[in-house]
Amino acid sequence: MLDLLIINAALPGQDSLAEIGCKDGRIVTVEPSIKAEAAEVIDAKGYLVTAPFVDSHFHMDATLSAGLPRRNETGTLLEGIRIWGELKPDLNAEAIKDRAMKLLHWSVAKGNLAIRTHVDTTDASLMAVDVLLEVRDEMKDFVDIQLVAFPQDGVLRSPSGLELLERALDKGVDVVGGIPHFERTMDQGRESVRVLCELAEKRGLMVDMHCDESDDPLSRHVESLAQETQRLGLHGRVTGSHLTSMHSMDNYYVSKLMPLMAEARMHCVCNPLVNMNLQGRHDTYPKRRGLMRVPELMAMGINVAFGHDDVMDPWYPMGSHDMLEVAHMGAHALHMTGTEGLEKMFAAVTTNGAKALGLDGYGLEPGCKADMVILQAANELEALRLRPARLWVIRRGKVISRTPEVMASVDLGKGEELVDFT
Repeated sequence: MLDLLIINAALPGQDSLAEIGCKDGRIVTVEPSIKAEAAEVIDAKGYLVTAPFVDSHFHMDATLSAGLPRRNETGTLLEGIRIWGELKPDLNAEAIKDRAMKLLHWSVAKGNLAIRTHVDTTDASLMAVDVLLEVRDEMKDFVDIQLVAFPQDGVLRSPSGLELLERALDKGVDVVGGIPHFERTMDQGRESVRVLCELAEKRGLMVDMHCDESDDPLSRHVESLAQETQRLGLHGRVTGSHLTSMHSMDNYYVSKLMPLMAEARMHCVCNPLVNMNLQGRHDTYPKRRGLMRVPELMAMGINVAFGHDDVMDPWYPMGSHDMLEVAHMGAHALHMTGTEGLEKMFAAVTTNGAKALGLDGYGLEPGCKADMVILQAANELEALRLRPARLWVIRRGKVISRTPEVMASVDLGKGEELVDFT
């Protein structure tokens, strides 16, 4: 007796429909036809069943705070940081938690069941850290949340920056973060990378640094990050997020840099929505897109995942935590609208994110956790085009979100007709 049986399921990369049987929170069988009874049966009607979406880079402590205490009218990264600094003295635990929980309801409805969120550790109270640790625990049955200790004001630049970051790790934060390009000097940026990677090695933790989120082609802290990864044997445990300066680097230097990153088995996280908004703000024309070199990194065998980064906060005034919207923007901005490119965009918000976060039991094979999303689309390319309804969101074999099929009804003089845009 199965707990859940999904029939008529389209699976990524497969031409024929399949059935998925789940029991005790795991996928136990995936076959063309399963002869077994189940407590619940879902007819996917030929729609796409995928492993959950993964947001590999987010800021949950700031989410839904847009307009507090004021709007970011210039749209720049540095003004966003200034506004966050103005807001921090007025933050309270209840408001941070309320906004985070509201956002997570959106996340679940959009099929995002794994999120890596950075949390500011430069506030002496570590209030946001405590709140998000509480949120992580309360939501663990529904969403996998990884917390990154993120020294927003610089681990060396901010008073007691390193001490506060270590205290956050002592409390149970999962990943060591950093922001070397925001330290006072290039030398201090390099030093921060060394110190933080040594801390991660000592504690046996992963690393995820905001790195070179700049239009400056000489912001090259990712090189230091790759070297420290090699020196300390952190291969496969280190992520460089943003890396927007790569857009402006000369090709000769990048031809040296990417092999170093590949040797270190680094992960990279691109944030197409937010960095398309924040970068190139000092340009007249032509204006730079300011995204890392995703096609080239992928061609080198480097794992590239995508993040939403922000939803309605000082850095980005829009968003609904839809990772298909992130991939949709990435496909356009990165010139990856060919069939292979679009498939890679879908992977960037699913399997590649799972690799970057080191998720256990992720996927649609027998033995994997029974976490799935059924989309109102026939395949990955259609999903990217339509960003469709998440008809069912399933966690450990139980439905935790439902959305009715979306159809438009038009009357063009011949009576009502249904339109589904396929």
